[in-house]
Order: sequence, then structure tokens, then C-alpha cells
Amino acid sequence: MTIPNSENFLSGGSSVPCTPEEEKEIVLELTRAAEANQKEGDLYYVVSQRWWRDWQEYVGFDRFREHSSKGHLSILSRPGRIDNSKLVLNRTDTEGNELDLQRHLQEGEDYTLVPHEVWKKLLEWYKGGPELPRKVISEGVIVKELRVEVYPLCLKIIDARDDSQRTIRISRKASVGELYKIVCALLELEQSKARIWDYYEKSKNYILTNFDQTLEDPQLQVDQEILLEVQRDGIWPSNFNTNPTGNEYALVPLEPSRSSITIAGGPTLSNNNSTGFGTHLLQGNSFSLPLRDADGDGILNNGSKVDGRGLTGLHNLGNTCFMNSAIQCLVHTPPVVEYFLKDYSDEINEENPLGMQGELAIAFGELLRKLWSSGWTSIAPRAFKAKLARFAPQFSGYNQHDSQELLAFLLDGLHEDLNRVRKKPYIEARDADGCPDQEFADECWKNHKARNDSVIVDVCQGQYKSTLVCPVCSKVSVTFDPFMYLSLPLPSTVTRMMTVTIFSGDGSSLPMPFTVTLPKNGCCKDLIRALSTSCCLKSSEALLLAEVYDHRIYRYLENPFESLSSIKDEEHIVAYRVPITHDKLLRLEIMHRRTNKFLSEPQFNVLRKLIGTPLVTYISKDSVTGANIHAAVSAVLAPLLRAKAFPPMNQVKFSKENGGGPSLDSIVLTDDGTCSSDKDISTSNMELEERANGLPSLQLALTDEKGVSRTFIDTDCSVFPVSCIRVLMDWSDREHELYDFSFLEDLPEVFKSGFMLKKTRQEAVTLFSCLETFLKEEPLGPDDMWYCPSCKEHRQATKKLDLWRLPKILVVHLKRFSYSRFLKNKLDTFVNFPVHNLDLSKYVKHRAVGPHSYVYELYAISNHYGGLGGGHYSAYATLIEEDSWYHFADSHVSPVNEDEIKTSAAYVLFYRRVKDDSKMSVEETSSSTNSTSC
Repeated sequence: MTIPNSENFLSGGSSVPCTPEEEKEIVLELTRAAEANQKEGDLYYVVSQRWWRDWQEYVGFDRFREHSSKGHLSILSRPGRIDNSKLVLNRTDTEGNELDLQRHLQEGEDYTLVPHEVWKKLLEWYKGGPELPRKVISEGVIVKELRVEVYPLCLKIIDARDDSQRTIRISRKASVGELYKIVCALLELEQSKARIWDYYEKSKNYILTNFDQTLEDPQLQVDQEILLEVQRDGIWPSNFNTNPTGNEYALVPLEPSRSSITIAGGPTLSNNNSTGFGTHLLQGNSFSLPLRDADGDGILNNGSKVDGRGLTGLHNLGNTCFMNSAIQCLVHTPPVVEYFLKDYSDEINEENPLGMQGELAIAFGELLRKLWSSGWTSIAPRAFKAKLARFAPQFSGYNQHDSQELLAFLLDGLHEDLNRVRKKPYIEARDADGCPDQEFADECWKNHKARNDSVIVDVCQGQYKSTLVCPVCSKVSVTFDPFMYLSLPLPSTVTRMMTVTIFSGDGSSLPMPFTVTLPKNGCCKDLIRALSTSCCLKSSEALLLAEVYDHRIYRYLENPFESLSSIKDEEHIVAYRVPITHDKLLRLEIMHRRTNKFLSEPQFNVLRKLIGTPLVTYISKDSVTGANIHAAVSAVLAPLLRAKAFPPMNQVKFSKENGGGPSLDSIVLTDDGTCSSDKDISTSNMELEERANGLPSLQLALTDEKGVSRTFIDTDCSVFPVSCIRVLMDWSDREHELYDFSFLEDLPEVFKSGFMLKKTRQEAVTLFSCLETFLKEEPLGPDDMWYCPSCKEHRQATKKLDLWRLPKILVVHLKRFSYSRFLKNKLDTFVNFPVHNLDLSKYVKHRAVGPHSYVYELYAISNHYGGLGGGHYSAYATLIEEDSWYHFADSHVSPVNEDEIKTSAAYVLFYRRVKDDSKMSVEETSSSTNSTSC
């Protein structure tokens, strides 16, 4: 988790018991001091983003302040106590360890990070909690980065003596020796008589023996199990030969090490930098590899030849679907598969300062070989994930990331690890200066190949022409640059569809969902206006917006200028039709829970889960009695009455003198929702008593905002008037017979694109239109000025791109995600892309001698479903030499029809060039013969 820089950090604040401006200045000063002296081991604290956002608006760090007036800001209330409870997985920790966080939380979406001194002030001023401290660690090999370790390792210790389990939390940067000390101290053991196994998926993989290693090196994962064995009378529980040598054991493993491989003709290569159990992977044109069985538990000692299946899934190690999606696309790229299934050891470049000493290529090659072996249903890419985190700290931890960003890093990293150029010559970049395009392009490509020569360059890199024109002196600058993939813009969408369920506050209508279209940068006022029109809101009514979470009202959206971007697609938003004078009335919230059918009487102090959606109504502040509350609740529930479930009540009216609530005259619903006065209903004594009162007898209790404390409400009792009264209603089988509770269940999300939702509007954007937008001439932005060598000034030049040389494998990135200082957005635009015969001939300016083919066919897709705050990645891919398509969703692999792969979730497209060998040789010959210098 990156430590927030000054600008990002101050976009979400903290607070102080003075004026908002004074609070802001104090926190600013503390933040600057912390950032100026950041070092490994510093403490940062996790703070709920919801609370942080409230404070942000209160002190003036409002991201949408342009919508607000000073008058509006001045009436914002000071935030309440800090509430981090929804971030915590285990509310209490009996062993005194730091609290564990809910998995898959997103920084900026669910939480923010504040320095220790800022937290101390926040706690002093606002109280609350719980405290969630996290340490700063240093990550990375090539470039060191300071990051807050939001998710330390959470390891489950299984004691082999009695199968008991304990959980410890320890930094990934801690050593294996520190792990032993903690475990032995916890269980009061002698360290020399204890040993710890990597027990991933309840399989004894290997013993942790190198006490100086960090816990990153053995590839331990969050929430995985480790097995503790204790020596008794000098004998270990397992049949395992050990020779203690200092703090390490010399081991004779029970099974081959999964973290090492041997490439025929090359050295044994190990992920943990030690010679391990080697397996000759190549025998002729095929390879053999020690394999696990279909359950992934045991090793099959007999190697198995490649059978071309490639239908192995990848375990999700904790929000790693982005990585799995990108890997599946790459390992189904024919030239990449062919390369890594051969002996590539001679091309591993351990000296390249831009590479990763060959370790990334080795880890990827080992993973690819396993994925193309028989006998696996799915595997855990732990070794590869560990290497990725080591060399690319931005992908460490367990947050969701971008599959295209990972793909870009992986392609570049593999290229540098496999670069055949051991010593790169210095070549000065220059402009064309009138040199013919063909000659200058070939010279640029030759210079590029002189420094960059790998299988990735051979397969994935192309070349485009960039033309800049000065708007003042008309100086033309032409360069030819390599590209690894094409990032194509999508047409910008400025609207957003939102679904909100509207509830009647007076019981006059059934709940009804409404879907409205709004500006993406709009605010709650725009949402209220659109809903008011859709539901035909009366002039005497107003809409009260609220977010429902866990069957409770989590928050009211009462700030009309709050941005709609604060509402996530997966949230449940409701609106209550209330009197326009509701600010002068008393708010009544009604929550629901199911009763215990084994209890003869209501037991309000028994904790049970809430159900359904809360209801909101308003009553007079003058006289609040139990009868008022019962009448108001019954009135709100009246539209849910089942047909003939209750006798008509047209004879009964409620008088305010008797403490009655709204009238329920003649409310009995038929199957089609119309009113009925059918009297042919058998009635029990209880129902006769209820008919006399005009209302069903309800079990109600006063409660708090979480539905925990409960006090039974008698119709004769008086209730002290407060700003909001919360009522808990018990639903027995009888209430479910009287009312149709389904109207209060299954709230729709704000926006649900649907997992694998297929767009039906085929008139949408085409891949060609995206490409034309990418290639069109346009001025550079004010922040991207070009230095004109003629004017000797920075100018806002016009830029034009042209495709010049296309690779064998064309990777197309659809730019669905956009980011600005205040706004993050995802475009769900359906792009109609060809599966076969993608002909790019008219877009390529290179016209070499001989026949050329610029026709491509699709073979893989990386998909992203959902919004920015989460979502899911998967992949579609075809098998080599087959036309069948398969869906790779982490460990699950299933066949899919070709007509199902074109969806609005398509994010990265993988195409391979269609041409015969003769055409290939002509092009390659053409390229080499034309590589003359200007």
C-alpha cells in the first residue's frame, strides 16, 4: 500500500476540536512532518473512508467544493466518533494481537492511511476506534519503495501434536527465525525441538529452514496454514531425515521441490537461489515435469508429455484474479508457449541492470510449463506471485490491480530478463530531418534491436510513426518508436444509470425500483430531481435518500451537493417519500428481524439477524406514545397486506384524540394489487380483537441504530421524543402470512452490469473507430508541451500517429478506466471487435516489397466485470491449433461458445497474425534488406 503523498493524503482528512480551518491546519502540519521523515518501521493507522470523507467535507477538503457555497459548508455538522468497526474481520482478539482487517479492502474506497501523530490527534479529538496500526516496510529489489503493510501475513498454525489451531500475524519482511521465535514463545517450546512446514492446502510442501530468509522468500500467503512438528525423544513425527547444523537443517525432502526447475542443457534454476530437486524438462521435443494429481495434493513421479490441453486453472491467492487473467492470455499465446517449452536457459540475462537477474523469466517459465502439463486441474501461482511482489512492489499485498498494468510490466520484465544483448551500445536518438520514412524507420528499428533483442521483441513489438508539427514555425518532427501494445481510447460516456427503490412513507403505495440516467459528475440533487419526476412526486412530498447496508440504514444522503461518485455501483440506495415538512416532524425508522418460532413470547433481548429493508415514516413531535408508533408502523406496512389475509377495516378510523395514526380505511389488497372488501374470512379470537382495534397486533421494540438494545413498546407507554426513534419489528410466521415480505427483500444494486453481461446494441463502438480515434491528429495537452528545436520554446504542437510495423502478436488495450484528480471512472461501452479477419492493411503506412498480410484473428481476451471499487477479472482463450474457446475464471475452466465472448467486459484483446510461412519469410527478408542508414 503506497504511503500517501501530500496531495493524495490531504484529499481525505482528519479533524480537531476548534474551527474546521484550525483543525485542517494542524493536521496539515503533522502530515508534512511525517512525510518529510518517512522511514521503515514508522506507524500508519487505517481509518474508515466513510468517516474520513465526513471529516473532509467538514474541514473544507471537499473534492466537490465547486458545488458548495460557504453557507452550505458552515452548516456541516462535526463528524461523530471514529468508527472503524466495519473494516475489522474479528472484532476482538483474545491473544492481544492487532486486529485483522476484512479482506479485499481498497485504499481510497474503504479506508485511508494517516501517520501516527495524526491518528493521536484524531483519537484525542474524536475518540472511537478500534485502533488499526500498520508498519511501513521497504519493498522492491531494483527500486526500493516505502509502503504501508496494510495486510501482514496472517498464518494459521496447526500443532501436529493435537491438531489445535492458532492464528498469528507477522510482517512479510520478518525472518523465518523470527517466526520460529514467535511460535515457540507462544507454545512454550524449545526452538531446537520445533520445525515448521509450509502446509499450503494441507500438503507438506517443505520445511522452513533458512532462518535468515524473509517470509516473502518461501512464498507464504495470507491466511495459509503452517504445520508445527515437535521432536519427541529425538524423533520427528514424520519419516524425515534431518541433520541439525546450527540454525538450519540439512533435509532429504519427501517430494521434489516445486520452487526449482532444470532446463535441459542448462543449469538448475531455483526460485529461492539454492540448488533444489531437479527434473529434466526436455526430452527431444517434449518435456516432462513432476506433476500433482487432479486434486493438487500428491506428486506423480512419472513425468507426462505435453498433450496440448492447456486447460489448467489458477488459484486466486487473494484478489489475484487480475494476475490470473493476464497470465492465462500470455500462456495461450502460441509463440510464447513454444519458446518457454524449449530450452531457453542460454538466453537468460542475469547481468541486465534493467532486468530481474532472470528470476522473473524463470518463475514465469516454470508456471507456464505446469499450466501446459497434464494431470493438473488448477495450481497455485505462489512462486510467481512472490517474484512479482519482489520486483514489482506495486503488485504486492492483496488489493485488486489492473490486468493491463500487470501485463505491461510482465512483458517488459520478460524482455529484459531474456534480452540477448549483454552490453547495450549507446545510440543517440535523433529526428528524421528530411530522411525518407522507409530508410529512417528501418534505421530506428535497427538501433532499437541493437539494444533490445528478445523473444518478446520478436513476437510482440511493433513500430509506429509519430509526427509533431509546431503551431508557430510549422517545424515538422518525425520519429519512429517501438510499441508493445496499442492503448485505444473509448468514446467518453458522460452519463450514468442508477437504480433506486422508492418506499412510501405513509403507506400509500408499494415499493418500486426506478432507473434514471444522470450526469456522471452530478450530485445527489440531480438524483433526487430525476427520481421525483420518475415517481410523480407530489408538491407536498420530498424524497429522503439513504444507503441500506446489512439491513440497516447506513447513512442518509442529505447533502444535496454530495457527488454521485461517492455512491458505488454495488451499493443499495433507497428513497423514502416523506412530507415536505418532515424537518418539523419526528423520524421513525422501522427495522425487521425474524422471531424464534420456539419461543412462546417475544424475546427482544435475544440477538438475531436483521432481515429486509428498513422503512421510514414521520410522526408528530407533540405526543409520542406506543399507540402512535403502532399505528404508524401498521400504516406503512398496509400496502404489503396479502389479499384476504386480514378482514377489511373500513368500519374503523383512528382519532388523534385516541393517539391514532394515519387512516387505514378499506386497505385489503387482492392478487392484482387492487383493493377488496371481501368479508368471507374465518377469524380467530386474536383476529377479532385486532379487527376491533383496526390493526394487526405487532411485536415492536425500541432499539438503537444497530438493532442491538431493545425495549418492548406497549400501546399505553409514552416515548421520550428525540430526533429519531428506531423500532425493531419481530416477524413471526403469522406476520409473514399477513404481509408479503418479499417487497422488502432483494434490493437491486445501484447499477448491475451483470456478470458476463452481453451488450445487445450492436450499433455500439467498433474496434476500428477506437483505432481511428487513436491515430487521428490532435493537439498536445497544456501539460504535455513539446520543445520545438526551431523556436527553442515549448509549444502545444499537434501530434499524429501512424502504424508502421505490426508484430506477430498484436495486443490491444481498450482504455476503459480514466483517472483525474477528482474523478475515477470506468466505461462499460460495448466495443464490437472482430474475432476473425481483423484487417489493418489500410492503417499501416509501411509498404515493403513483397506480399504482406496485416490480417489478424483473436485468440484471447482479458475481461473486467464490475466497477472501480472491486469487480472481477477472467479470461477467454483458445487452445493452440484449435478453434474451441474456454473461459478461465481463476481455478474454474469451462468451454464457451464463440458467439458469447464479445461482451462489454472485454478489456485487453490478443490477436495473432494470419499468414503462411512464405509471406513471413518475405517480410523478414524485406525488413533486413531495407535496414540501411540515412
